Amino acid sequence: MGVTARVLAVDAGNSKTDVAVVADDGSVLATARAGGFRPPVVGIREAVDTVADAVGRAFAAAGVDSVKHVSACLANADLPVEEEQLAAALHARAWGTTVEVRNDTFAILRAGVEEPRGVAVVCGAGINCVGMRPDGRVARFPALGRISGDWGGGWGLAEEALWHGARAEDGRGGPTALARTLPAHFGLDSMYALIEALHLEHIEHARRHELTPVLFATATDGDPVARALVDRLADEVTAMSVVALTRLDLLDEETPVLLGGGVLAARHPQLDDRIRELLAERAPKAVPSVVIARPVLGSALLGLDHEEAPALAHARVREFYERV
Repeated sequence: MGVTARVLAVDAGNSKTDVAVVADDGSVLATARAGGFRPPVVGIREAVDTVADAVGRAFAAAGVDSVKHVSACLANADLPVEEEQLAAALHARAWGTTVEVRNDTFAILRAGVEEPRGVAVVCGAGINCVGMRPDGRVARFPALGRISGDWGGGWGLAEEALWHGARAEDGRGGPTALARTLPAHFGLDSMYALIEALHLEHIEHARRHELTPVLFATATDGDPVARALVDRLADEVTAMSVVALTRLDLLDEETPVLLGGGVLAARHPQLDDRIRELLAERAPKAVPSVVIARPVLGSALLGLDHEEAPALAHARVREFYERV
């Protein structure tokens, strides 16, 4: 008897969407990629159309037209009500008999652990943290920005760097090399020129994220203000981790703490070392590590968890993504 398509795994982030069709034995029958998933910008229907583009190509390559279960980890699914709305939208496409939607941070967490147990902090454009236990208990944050108490993420760090650089140049704040390094990145000679270029959109709004690596480079060169911002991010990552561990009653057990997203995966020495130092103080049994696996692996594993697939199936899909 041949293998049967069991799980459609979806990892849809702001910049790209990855899908995989996974057989009941864990074999990956087909994969596909499409554009970013941004329902707040384009609406749920159009956002799901982007996923549908990748699903259609993956189904065609796998020779199937549906699966038993859809496991989707989606950006912008920040609240349970949003997960429910998105699950209904995916279910309406009839890709699978059952559909489960989670925030995309869960994909990074599950990709980095051998069982659904641990905590993950993701710092990319924004910052988020989730935790889970095999019994189904989860810990999570709204992760909606400053209104939900968040600080950090690539966009937030860039804004903080700009704030300090502007005040250093005009005299409202203390000195910092950011006043020089930030405009220099765009070939400009002053913060005033950079502020004007950003305000008038001579520099595209989306390019602000380029200032986050400049902040880290300035910190590496020893600038106290830049170093303080990096240390504050380490404190935020640690605080989220400790709260999630506490909510799940895992603070006193050896537990993986996974670090993912572009900012944390870059392994900036000051940030990486400081996070580990703070975790050692506040959560001594936490075991931090950086996740480099593609998040769609986590979506696939969560799907196999839902289907109560054997350990061999989990191992086979993990082996596939560790090869690519």
